[in-house]
Amino acid sequence: MFRSIAIGAAVTALAAAALPLHAAQLMYRCTSKDGRVYYGQTVPNQCIGQLVEQINSQGLVIKRIVPTNAPVEDPAAKEAEEKKKQEEAARAKEEERRDNALLATYTSVKDVDDARTRALAEPTARVAEIEARIAELKKKQAGLSQRRATYTSDKPPPVSLTEEIQNVESELGLQNELAASKRREITGINAKYDEDKKRYIRLTGR
Repeated sequence: MFRSIAIGAAVTALAAAALPLHAAQLMYRCTSKDGRVYYGQTVPNQCIGQLVEQINSQGLVIKRIVPTNAPVEDPAAKEAEEKKKQEEAARAKEEERRDNALLATYTSVKDVDDARTRALAEPTARVAEIEARIAELKKKQAGLSQRRATYTSDKPPPVSLTEEIQNVESELGLQNELAASKRREITGINAKYDEDKKRYIRLTGR
């Protein structure tokens, strides 16, 4: 009987001694393509082709095994991709804001056309005024040119006439620039309301 007890005690002691060895055994862990985490004393089949981590009994990673066919992650490419996503999200948010503002501004296509007419009134009138002034200056320039033609090398035109001609030419250049600027403004206004009209029709189906 005493011998049986001794044998039993020895077996128990051996089992207890074996526990720390088992607990200290290394494990393998990976996340499969479907997002599930797998563990194993050997590399699980589901981990083939995936990044595998070797962990100790405390769950600490002591080694990473990268598959040979795994793409090497480029930090710069990852940053660029993240930046692109942020820019796309910002553009989408801005588009949504513009759509909401448009729908809050107009109630019909006619509203868009009426707003265009109001926006074009000032620059259109200003172009007409500038063109009238240009016509006056050209007429004056023609008269001054005729006066200068009456003078010869023996009798040159007076300084006042030359200065007046130069002043007219200078103002003509300025008025032409103003007219061009106003025409560009008109083009921009039309482009804006063309886009607003197109967007409104797309959003409302009208």
